[in-house]
Amino acid sequence: MSARVLDAKVLMSLARGVPRRGNHAEKLAAFYGPQAEHYDMFRARLLSGREDLMTMMAPADGADVVELGGGTGFNLTFFGDRLAHLGNVEVVDICAPLLHQARRRWAGHANVRVVEADATSYVAAHPVDCVYFSYALTMIPNWRAAVANAIAMLKPGGMLGVVDFYVSTSRPTEGVRHGAFTRAFWPRWFAHDGVRLTPEPLDLLRTVLPDHQLSERRAAIPYIPLLRVPYYIFVGRKPA
Repeated sequence: MSARVLDAKVLMSLARGVPRRGNHAEKLAAFYGPQAEHYDMFRARLLSGREDLMTMMAPADGADVVELGGGTGFNLTFFGDRLAHLGNVEVVDICAPLLHQARRRWAGHANVRVVEADATSYVAAHPVDCVYFSYALTMIPNWRAAVANAIAMLKPGGMLGVVDFYVSTSRPTEGVRHGAFTRAFWPRWFAHDGVRLTPEPLDLLRTVLPDHQLSERRAAIPYIPLLRVPYYIFVGRKPA
């Protein structure tokens, strides 16, 4: 099946949007189920900065790592050969169709565990070295609880990484200022698919983890020429 045909299947799901009925897990399953097998091919051109996030975090050999909202588990491929040298690695999500792809992908990898659970309440067996969200916070209704939960499961000195879409306020106190068109257009564009672009998550991350690295960027969107959507890469360290 050609890439264009596969893209068309994904675009049809995006056009239908996230259902209004059901709890969060049911909505995600209905939305992502029809596109789960083709999810990663399309998102490879949509979700920029993921490999850079892994490079910025650079967990040490033996580090225990949790990805919250990990979906198909594809992001682990960006660790490359380093993955085999990490400790316990967990991919956590509540979307069953995407987790099915993750289990298929990582079957036989002894240090990778796929977990069906809520990012706002999942508790690792013991404190971990690194937790990250890759284009997940904008999909989590109670994203504040997800951030708090991530920080709570980190060891002192552990790292929280985030890569995601966002828009700035009209008058940010620091960082990049986006124009009125960007602040109006992109939140409306993504809202149809359950993605919430606001300044608040990045503002919170800066506040709760003042020891951090931050890169604010823009990326192209498939089939939308000329326009570029803002995203950021954040890596913060929990106080020791």
